[in-house]
Amino acid sequence: MTNMKTITELREAYLAGTYTPTEAIHAFTEVLKEHEKEVHAFLEVFDDLLEQAAEAEKVLKEHGAESPVLTGIPLAIKNNILIKGKKATASSKILAEYTASYDATIISKLKAAGAIFVGATNLDEFAMGSSTENSAFGPTKNPHDERRVPGGSSGGSAAAVAMGAVPAALGTDTGGSIRQPASYCGLVGYKPTYGAVSRFGLIAMGSSLDQAGPLTNSVADAELIHSIISGSDELDMTTISPDTYAEVPLKQTYTFGVPRDFLGSGVDADVMECFESQIEALKAAGHSVVDVELPLLEQGLAAYYVVMPAEVSSNLARFDGMRYGTRGKGEDLLDDYLAARAEGFGAEVKRRILLGTYVLSAGYYDAYYGKAEAVRVMMREELNKAFKTVDAIMLPTAPTPAFTFGSQEDPLSMYKQDIFTVPVNLTGVPAISIPMGTVQRDEKALPVGVQYIAPHGGDQRLFDIGKRTYDETR
Repeated sequence: MTNMKTITELREAYLAGTYTPTEAIHAFTEVLKEHEKEVHAFLEVFDDLLEQAAEAEKVLKEHGAESPVLTGIPLAIKNNILIKGKKATASSKILAEYTASYDATIISKLKAAGAIFVGATNLDEFAMGSSTENSAFGPTKNPHDERRVPGGSSGGSAAAVAMGAVPAALGTDTGGSIRQPASYCGLVGYKPTYGAVSRFGLIAMGSSLDQAGPLTNSVADAELIHSIISGSDELDMTTISPDTYAEVPLKQTYTFGVPRDFLGSGVDADVMECFESQIEALKAAGHSVVDVELPLLEQGLAAYYVVMPAEVSSNLARFDGMRYGTRGKGEDLLDDYLAARAEGFGAEVKRRILLGTYVLSAGYYDAYYGKAEAVRVMMREELNKAFKTVDAIMLPTAPTPAFTFGSQEDPLSMYKQDIFTVPVNLTGVPAISIPMGTVQRDEKALPVGVQYIAPHGGDQRLFDIGKRTYDETR
């Protein structure tokens, strides 16, 4: 496994003339030759990379430091984000032959910034999973230990960065799908305030939960990519303006809240030791760490696995082999429809569609979905109250390091891996996962992450915390 330069370092080398985008693409190709066969981070590697690199070099030569900030920077893109003319499968058989007819808004912004898109990364089918074991095209492995998962659903993007193929990748986060693989792969993973980034051109899973964000080697890189892809979009009416939320100021020292009662939820002892070390490091740097009570966070997992499947059931109704998806072959129209969905969807997708349809059905809507939405509102109020006394909340990103393939066969045990991340998506606040150390498993040092959560609109506060606690101490 190699360590590729950060975006900032690559940019400086390009401008100094000591490295070129073509050399970066050759380095990418060499990493693929060495690792991709085993890791399987990519579903597709694009065939125009040298042409993209040559164009970037022309721009750099002509404009120098005035060139767009990502000119010649290789990025990997999760395959549920549309790139015009490229396949967008969401790792599902039902979309195996679908080619995007337009760019997602965030892709248009990254193109304008000069990025080179090197390929489409693997994911859990339709972003449903915590391990990238649910892809119709085979699992992705963790570059730190190929017996273990890279996390999910953005596991391919995380693995692409962790194995040194690219300095950054784009993922999507519905319940922790950027932050959890960042923790498992030793990366920075960022989930923005809901609405800060356009969802236009993302294949929807849970429309009130989904947000796109970066996986990087540094917080500064995550901040840079977020600054490029964020902003209101007339094509997505859920995007927000800069004045939607009250200003969240930066400070010289911060007060961090730790919900101790919530941490009793099955955190491995050595992960907890790393977390306590992180707390001591914050105190040594002059910050304050206090206990906070957030009892409703424990209800987050139950509420999420009602709300999310309900939205999945609605969003995936369009994939019927007629409007979207590979057509099924039956004796009549109904048979075609049933065959398309039976053959096109994997087991986890079917499970969530069934659950979502059930909780939305007459007689059960109020008992399940209505109550879950009520809990969601109460959780948001509880967090807002906590943020009146603390500047950020901190938790381990995941209760364990990366687990081995097949060890979480029970769906409920798999869902528990998301216990610390799903409250963020339910409430719409921003969160960042930052490496906080390693733990030993089977003679391997496996990375684990710490998660910081800020108030709505507090994205810059999280970048400030991250740069001071991680980038400046590396």
